Amino acid sequence: MKIVCTGGTGFLGAGLIPALTAQGHTVVLLTRRQMGKPSPPDAKVRTVFWNGCDGGAWAGEIDEAGAVINFAGEPLDQKRWTPAQKTLIRESRVNATRAIVTAIAGASRRPAVLINASAVGYYGDTGDAPVTEKSPPGGGLLAETCIRWEAEAWAAEKLGVRTVVLRAGPALGEKGGFLPKMVLAFRLYSGGPFGSGRQWFPWVHRDDFVSVVLHTLADSSYSGPINVAAPEAVTNRQFCTALGKVLRRPCWLPVPEAVLKVALGEMASMVLEGQYVIPARLQELGFPFRYPDLVPALMDVLRHP
Repeated sequence: MKIVCTGGTGFLGAGLIPALTAQGHTVVLLTRRQMGKPSPPDAKVRTVFWNGCDGGAWAGEIDEAGAVINFAGEPLDQKRWTPAQKTLIRESRVNATRAIVTAIAGASRRPAVLINASAVGYYGDTGDAPVTEKSPPGGGLLAETCIRWEAEAWAAEKLGVRTVVLRAGPALGEKGGFLPKMVLAFRLYSGGPFGSGRQWFPWVHRDDFVSVVLHTLADSSYSGPINVAAPEAVTNRQFCTALGKVLRRPCWLPVPEAVLKVALGEMASMVLEGQYVIPARLQELGFPFRYPDLVPALMDVLRHP
């Protein structure tokens, strides 16, 4: 089918786009990067410019598309969370999703499914309480952002479009996401847990994340909110211990909470708070995790013998 995708130039898109074309789909990649020559009309992946916040010529690409995948949003960990940056984090997601749903509403033939990104941050800091898709939202910047983000996506349901919101944990990958920074610290013999290390640390292998998207495209049973996290729940300390084991490095140097707050400001909440996430819907659907356990997942990502 023809699939319109936003946010496809990032870490997750780098794994997803090749998987889509390998299945025979054609992808229209909406990007805010100014392009040179236009993509040939018969290309498996065509890039089309959009500004990420309102309509334009790109909206015509929604016509005849079988699916829309919306991963657009300002990266969370690139800049300190100043008031302006927090606004950008929130509004980039809300505005992009609103623009997508508006384009769907105006399409002569609407897509069958909208797959919209969200995050486990929807639940806020949950302590030791397990959370499923039925759990209420929490508080804080990430939770408030996810609540507004998802609200824009759910508007597509009223248009008769199957809507799936992927509340994803941090994805493991060798060349993107959060892992390379942690790996560097361990290779320099300075790796260790953040703060107390007792906070829960949901994770998912990028290949499993991509597989969830592919299953969602193919199976209409996938609908509503879906937690995308591996079944093996670990704390931050357990994650760091496993990473040290795979890298054959000690996990002995915790980073004090006070140091993280000075270095990162409010962004420190990303590693000092956590969620004990249960992928209940994926388990109900019988989703076949390729990497349900942490150590094999890390070994695959890091190509460790």
